[in-house]
Amino acid sequence: MNHDLHPQVFEGLERLCAGPSSNGILAAPAFPGIERIEAQFSGNAFEPHRHDTYALGVTLKGVQTFRYRGERRFSLPGQVIVLHPDEEHDGGAATEDGLQYRMLYLEPSLLLECLEADGVGLPFVDEPVIGDPSLASVLLAALGELDRELDELFVDDFVMRVTGSLSRHARLPRRPLGGVAWRQARAARDYLEAHATRAVRSGELETVTGLDRFALSRHFRAAFATSPHRYLLMRRLQQARAMIGTGEGISDVAAATGFADQSHLNRHFKKAYGMTPGQWAALRRGFPQGRSGGR
Repeated sequence: MNHDLHPQVFEGLERLCAGPSSNGILAAPAFPGIERIEAQFSGNAFEPHRHDTYALGVTLKGVQTFRYRGERRFSLPGQVIVLHPDEEHDGGAATEDGLQYRMLYLEPSLLLECLEADGVGLPFVDEPVIGDPSLASVLLAALGELDRELDELFVDDFVMRVTGSLSRHARLPRRPLGGVAWRQARAARDYLEAHATRAVRSGELETVTGLDRFALSRHFRAAFATSPHRYLLMRRLQQARAMIGTGEGISDVAAATGFADQSHLNRHFKKAYGMTPGQWAALRRGFPQGRSGGR
């Protein structure tokens, strides 16, 4: 079987590497609420971990395998992967030929803002591997040129189209969204992002939002699909990952991003990304230069 992406699905990407390649991860310029990467691996790449975002991607070469919601899954080139926030998964190549894919990490709040007018919550797609050329095309429009920043008008349309596609694939009826205190939830989010490298106390968020800590926790989870505590931790890890990608020492990164020490950073980094900070640094160095998205 030829485990390469069909040319029609590949349309919009500059080119696909030919032949065997080393392990590596390439990160694109970030847009608020959206991260994009290209990765290539052989063997097992990620240990079990979970994100606070949707992970939406397309397999480009090889066979991608991961364990998700109690089952071993497989994605072939051109197929779409949909992983929901806070769902544990691992990942790697299912064959000796290795694996190449592009992935987009999308904050749930972007989808919820799109769904707010309909008064329904986030769609849950229980099948994580989807054969949908239309959705693949939508995702590849954002993943085609990783060296370029995303345009705000493009993102508005992109989020609308992704929301519609996920809603179409959701088998279960979407729950009514209810009255989410969006202004207060956003105020808490902005405060957490501004103070991500230090401990934030519940009383601070109560003062900022005017909600008691329990009401805020409920509204925050409805808006962002995670708790304020985990949101703060993930933003801290996000900063740490970016600093490691520029070549800064891991112990210095741990101190700069509010972790007690390097061991503390290692433990949380591995839970969130399925690898240690040292492994992440090695993968960033291992991606070939001069590629689409190379900086």
